[in-house]
Amino acid sequence: MNSSAGRTGDDPPTLPLALPLALPAPVTAEAGFPSPAGPAPPGQVAAGDPRLRWWARRGGIAAVAGGAVAALAGWQAGMGTALLAAAADTVFRARTTAVIPASVLVSSAQRRTRWRLRQLGPAGYLSLHGRAIPGTGSVIDHLVIGPAGVFAVDSQRWDRRLPVRVTRGGELFHGPFDQRARLEHAAWEAQRASQLIGEAAGEPVPVRPAMAIYGPIVPWVVASISGVDVFCGRRIRRYLRRQAGARRRWLLAGPEMEFLCEAAAKALPPARRAGAAARG
Repeated sequence: MNSSAGRTGDDPPTLPLALPLALPAPVTAEAGFPSPAGPAPPGQVAAGDPRLRWWARRGGIAAVAGGAVAALAGWQAGMGTALLAAAADTVFRARTTAVIPASVLVSSAQRRTRWRLRQLGPAGYLSLHGRAIPGTGSVIDHLVIGPAGVFAVDSQRWDRRLPVRVTRGGELFHGPFDQRARLEHAAWEAQRASQLIGEAAGEPVPVRPAMAIYGPIVPWVVASISGVDVFCGRRIRRYLRRQAGARRRWLLAGPEMEFLCEAAAKALPPARRAGAAARG
């Protein structure tokens, strides 16, 4: 592989695959991160859809409350109590959880990220989508190879009504929900991708974990939380360009990016649920 293409006399003569990017700490609980279920066909509710469980739970609450009151005060009072119980459960769920779970919305977030990455194709960026980590049930949403290196991007769509915040201790929260496990999952995926791609390339290949969030307002441009770069999904192109700008003297050339993309395609096969990988 020719590493001299596109370089100046000030740059090192060898391919700088070992970019000085901080790799996340190892996460050993591989079996603890199952792959999310694929989306249901248009117009059809997926089997096991969590929304069905919500309605069953709500109906059970209404039936128990209404039946108890009906036995004491008559069917009219029971009917009114059942309606009040269902309404109360609806309000409670709306204030504590998202309307639609992440497993239902994940495909929408991935489509948005794919579209944005496609706009970077003319600038030389390469993308592989829906890549499986062999031997596990995990899938990397987007693997991006650009001038600044390799990035494993996790696309998430969250309930826009719940705020996104970071505590002083460096913990990410979506409303009252701690996202530590999600960050650990993203870091672990990037670490495994780094190992597998490095083996295929014959060189150390750092992979930087990133998370693109859609839905709620993200009150920062880019924040590194537990080793994962977190930002609003609409800013992913700006994020990648800024990474390249910060590493101007160590940018990868076109042939080097092609080489890494081929190594990544061999090391990380397309996930069955995602179909064939698309390159942007």
